[in-house]
Amino acid sequence: MKTLIGGAVAAVLGLIGISVWFGQFLQLVAGALPIMLLLGGGLALYLGFDELKDTWKKDEPAMDTPPTEDVDQYKQEISDLKKEVEALKAEKA
Repeated sequence: MKTLIGGAVAAVLGLIGISVWFGQFLQLVAGALPIMLLLGGGLALYLGFDELKDTWKKDEPAMDTPPTEDVDQYKQEISDLKKEVEALKAEKA
């Protein structure tokens, strides 16, 4: 309830303040509006460029794919290591 009353009082005082100092209010808006537009436009440019860079990264082909010769070699090494592990297990038992 206190918040409601406080909000109503603040709104009434703000309305009275704008009506009494309307010229100064318009001067403040006229000074602040170009700065807000400049900062908002800069932020929009930055976010748009960042999004564009993300789409460029998605379009590039992946260079991480290993050649098929290496894959076959790795598969052979894995199967050799599996045989070695099984032999070691058989020695322990």
